[in-house]
Amino acid sequence: MNAVDRLTQARAWLRQDPDAETRDELAGVITRAAGGDTAALADLDDRFGSRLAFGTAGLRGALGAGSNRMNRVLVAQAAAGFAGYLLQRASGTPTVVIGYDGRRNSRRFALDSAELFAGAGLRAILLPRLLPTPVLAFAVRHLSADAGVMVTASHNPPNDNGYKVYLGGADQGAQIVSPVDAQIAAHIQRVADAGDIGVLPRSDAYETAGEDVIDAYVAATAALAPAPFGVQEMRWVYTAMHGVGWETLSRVVKTAGYPAPRVVDEQRDPDATFRTVAFPNPEEPGAMDLAFARGRAADAEFVIANDPDADRLAVAIPDAAAEGGWRRLTGNEVGLLLGWRAAKAAQVAPAEAGQGASLACSLVSSPGLGAIAEKYGLGFHETLTGFKWISRAPGMVFGYEEALGYLVNPETVRDKDGISAAVAMLSLAAEARGRDTTIAGLLDELGAEIGHFASGQVSIRVDDLSVISRLMLSLRADAPAAFGARAVAKAEDLAQGAEGLPPSDVLRYTLADGSRVIVRPSGTEPKLKVYIDARGETADTARAAVVELESAVRELLAERR
Repeated sequence: MNAVDRLTQARAWLRQDPDAETRDELAGVITRAAGGDTAALADLDDRFGSRLAFGTAGLRGALGAGSNRMNRVLVAQAAAGFAGYLLQRASGTPTVVIGYDGRRNSRRFALDSAELFAGAGLRAILLPRLLPTPVLAFAVRHLSADAGVMVTASHNPPNDNGYKVYLGGADQGAQIVSPVDAQIAAHIQRVADAGDIGVLPRSDAYETAGEDVIDAYVAATAALAPAPFGVQEMRWVYTAMHGVGWETLSRVVKTAGYPAPRVVDEQRDPDATFRTVAFPNPEEPGAMDLAFARGRAADAEFVIANDPDADRLAVAIPDAAAEGGWRRLTGNEVGLLLGWRAAKAAQVAPAEAGQGASLACSLVSSPGLGAIAEKYGLGFHETLTGFKWISRAPGMVFGYEEALGYLVNPETVRDKDGISAAVAMLSLAAEARGRDTTIAGLLDELGAEIGHFASGQVSIRVDDLSVISRLMLSLRADAPAAFGARAVAKAEDLAQGAEGLPPSDVLRYTLADGSRVIVRPSGTEPKLKVYIDARGETADTARAAVVELESAVRELLAERR
């Protein structure tokens, strides 16, 4: 598109933007671009050269003016398009619940959505205040709604926001999957093509949910794992990572009967700037440093962290060999512990678990969950990455993905839930304590029972997404014969689907020694991710294999880049 057409496009967007901040931002860029400023012209190309794509993860991107940013125009188009989709598929008046977290513009985007849903003739219910994503997922089922929208960018950088969509009814409050995403996207595109969100009908006749919705979530989550007798001396630390988890988690913990944690006060309350962390993701280096310091000061037995919208859980334990004396468990370690807990519960109470009870995880998560399922006579399902797939596994009593997401209570929340996972983890820690052992001791016991599994990950963050495309193309055109000294026994390209899985941009390599390497682009961040799994006779041998493979993967990607 030439400069004149791009300026025309930007001015048309400016005319419909109801947000003074993004109008001023865009007006300045337009003025500079009209004067021939090449940097401003390039900025307009970046803002309007494409559009944030609506997919199975909804929308997510940086805040700012333009079709390739998160802003009130884009959100209005998404809300009106989603309303059109719901009206088309419903026989009566659809009900949609809207939630939001503590990020910049989250409440504004939620209010816009509620007004547009109500204006379109839907019954719109806004949650009463900023709350965790799992509460929204719960509310969709609890209120028998047809759909839900959560305004959040989860653990993304501070300047991002997003728009996550859930469906009720037969979907049980799960995230959308294909082809629904494409159908909603088509409705959104029709709204965008019309060109003026100012003519969309709005109404303030939306409802605000009562506290009873949050009370019901707290009660159901606390009932998942009531505290056993004698845990009042248990010392643990909690951080909300500047997110919305503390208020809800503290109520659940108190209701379930666990001792209150020592809290990282600097990160307890919502803060859209995430001022104490470079990146508000518990997986990122340094993100849990304040929690570790609090743990050392409190002589804590373990540390628990939620991400900013509290749908993920991180756990750390004392480890003298680790830097700072604390080691964050991998998502797979936590997932296997929680899966082990679920498998034992299903064996004790098979009637409650139901016929065909199963464990489920994403294909990039540890194969150890399959070993647990086999050991306890449960079904096992390996799905594509994302809880939109995991939550739909038949008979699932527990599901997880290695990126710190755990679904421990499918009858309550059909999505990852960092608060219910925290309660389940507290019950494991209390059970271990009652037997005079620790979370580390539980990991040793599990390894002795099913074998020792270790996992690692190599992530390549890029500024230019074409780098990821080139790397994937190179690996497809010339599959590696080995990773370091470990030969590849089988190379699979899942672009055409495999083992009943839908097609996915994933490459999977099974090595001759039984180790596994999986490569895929991230669905939410500009990263290429490589997942490494190994099994050993001891925990040390498994971890050593992972370290070797991580080095080999980095070397290979550097050569191909």
